[in-house]
Amino acid sequence: MEIIASHGFMLLALACIFGLFMAWGIGANDVANAMGTSVGSRALTLKQAIIIAAIFEFAGAYLAGGEVTSTIRKGIIDPAVLTDSPELLVFGMLSALLAAATWLLIASIRGWPVSTTHSIVGAIVGFAAVGISVEAVEWGKVGQIAASWVVSPLLAGSMSFILFISVKKLIFDHDNTFERARKYVPVYMWMVGFMISMVTLLKGLKHIGIDFDLGLGSKFFNAMVISTFIGVVVAAIGGALLRQVKATGDINSTDNIERIFGILMIFTACGMAFAHGSNDVANAVGPVAAVVSTVQSGGLIGAKAVMPWWVLGIGAAGIVVGLATYGWRVIQTIGRKITELTPSRGFAAELAAASTVVLASATGLPISTTHTLVGAVLGVGLARGVDALNLRTVGAIIGSWVVTLPAGAGLAIIFFYILSAIYGA
Repeated sequence: MEIIASHGFMLLALACIFGLFMAWGIGANDVANAMGTSVGSRALTLKQAIIIAAIFEFAGAYLAGGEVTSTIRKGIIDPAVLTDSPELLVFGMLSALLAAATWLLIASIRGWPVSTTHSIVGAIVGFAAVGISVEAVEWGKVGQIAASWVVSPLLAGSMSFILFISVKKLIFDHDNTFERARKYVPVYMWMVGFMISMVTLLKGLKHIGIDFDLGLGSKFFNAMVISTFIGVVVAAIGGALLRQVKATGDINSTDNIERIFGILMIFTACGMAFAHGSNDVANAVGPVAAVVSTVQSGGLIGAKAVMPWWVLGIGAAGIVVGLATYGWRVIQTIGRKITELTPSRGFAAELAAASTVVLASATGLPISTTHTLVGAVLGVGLARGVDALNLRTVGAIIGSWVVTLPAGAGLAIIFFYILSAIYGA
């Protein structure tokens, strides 16, 4: 208690600095994953991807990020174990942020697409198990998170495989492909609008005190009605944009069809950015929120705290700067080195990945966007056969995943002991 009372301001300052560093790493590594398919398929330029990320990452973080933030903030460590020594929680969260951010910096420099969720969860488990006690870790919650790292790429891969096959059967396997694309692409746009609206209404708006009630019974049914309407609006806007696409040369050429899917990818990129913000901003602001809550309450562990605007601002700003300054390295790996992506293939991967991440955010499970998107891209590649995949790149990516967890844990342990020594804990 004395350490928090004496050094509260400095601890808050370190939390902000380390949180910003972590958010930068998320932008450089994970947002690059989220935007990799759009930029890799040349549906969006890097500048356009940054603008979309700036808007929709923040919207996702604020409107739908609360469920996952609570898991990172207080779901991995048992608060009761630290009731008499709150400074250990503060040092641990600071160490976890610095450790995960340091590893993300190393990985981003080398172009490795690693999991920020792996990094921060591994770091928290590492400091807690070694710096406090093995009993301090909620191993049941860690087990659920670990299971999601396997389930999420399989789910996203299966969804992207099915989506791309549906595109092939509905559009590409016909003679009048251009007209069929104009007919069916708005349906996919409706799916994007419906999916994002559902999670926002069911899980997001409660964080800002807004609750829609049409008097139609359950909250879920109300949300379905509203989301269906929003999906129709999105599809109508998309349909209007599609009518502006002018065919050149052979009207049914692949180039013309891919131009239509290029417009669709603008919608899926927005959806993926929202989904990513709702899930992965927690990796940066969750530990910061734990420090802020503990310091401002004078050392009370598990004190109920509203997520401050400025904490979310730190996360959003860091993510956008990270993407703008270093994101291109991982974008190259995801967008161009796993399998050849076109707008139609990129759309299937992005929509599948966004759906998986949004579902995880709605249930409070902090999955890895990296694993999800790589799984989705693999699913699209497998739809064209194993030969369409660069297995060497896939192997290197999986290798970087294996190294991430112990790297985060090891660095966190080192930083935890350094901070404890500095402040005499």
